[in-house]
Amino acid sequence: MGQILVGTCSWTDRALVGSGWYPPGRRDAEGRLRHYAERFGVVEVDASYYALPGERNSRLWAERTPDGFVFDVKAFSLLTGHPTRDAVMPDGLRAEHRDPAVLDQVWARFASGIEPLKEAGRLGSVLFQFPPWFRPGQRAEVFLRECAERTEGWPLAVEFRHPSWWEPGQAEATGALLARYGMAAVAVDMTQRLASSVPPVTPVTSPRLSVVRFHGRSTAWGRGSKEDRFRHAYGEDELAEWLPRVRRLAERTEQVHVLFNNCCGDAAVSAAEVMTRLLDDARPADHAPPAGDAPPADDFPSTAVRLPRARPAPGVPSTPGPRPTPARSSSSSSSRRAAG
Repeated sequence: MGQILVGTCSWTDRALVGSGWYPPGRRDAEGRLRHYAERFGVVEVDASYYALPGERNSRLWAERTPDGFVFDVKAFSLLTGHPTRDAVMPDGLRAEHRDPAVLDQVWARFASGIEPLKEAGRLGSVLFQFPPWFRPGQRAEVFLRECAERTEGWPLAVEFRHPSWWEPGQAEATGALLARYGMAAVAVDMTQRLASSVPPVTPVTSPRLSVVRFHGRSTAWGRGSKEDRFRHAYGEDELAEWLPRVRRLAERTEQVHVLFNNCCGDAAVSAAEVMTRLLDDARPADHAPPAGDAPPADDFPSTAVRLPRARPAPGVPSTPGPRPTPARSSSSSSSRRAAG
């Protein structure tokens, strides 16, 4: 059974900071991260999507967190083909993702910005979340190949936001494509009531890592304000639906990252705390399907479709991050209870 780390997609979100979750005396930059890292084993850095990460911050993050804690860093918007403002570009560069010279400089700056995390063994993954208009096809395959070439040696996770990637008839090819480059497929939980909804499938495309991101189940996904898009408080029954899926992922990968992106007030940390408890309390046998039962239909890429055996990409180390100390729970090593 692989390690299961639970956390949220930010620890500095304004709504979270204003919710009162951080106690008095721990509301400065250092105190917030230390408080968070005492309770969870992984966090996603989403600020790196909006602006290139800096070496100084990465070094401080590594220094302020305990051994075994890892950071999943979201790729800068220009690197995934999203609109990017010129104001956040380095050295006066224009935000032109088709200019090879611009791309070379941005890739170099991004790489140097996360290097302290890599050196400290704290880089859990680099998340490439592609835009909704990024669809299967030759151009997309070329883009993924170029990403793999530029990130050789990095632990990568890929989230597609167009549902066609994981629809029947395409899912097997998608899984094979990611497995070819050692990229971990990201499973998502979101509302299933929209034409743009990505199905909650759980393909395994890397032996090292699987990632599950919970976006909430708001029907305002893709439109409206950030609060509208992510306003959802997960109920325990909704999280329990994912227990067998997460455990099956852990049976096939060395590490599973379960991340909550419903960043509205303290909804994400509350859901992460409940998921941690459910994983700690539940034994695998309690949630295994009875003998002879078919697996859930929404798991078709990892069960009904036979993907090639996932192999690490050339130059990739054997684990996505340092292994937590043996004293922590083997079923959910994300739980770090605060002393007192």
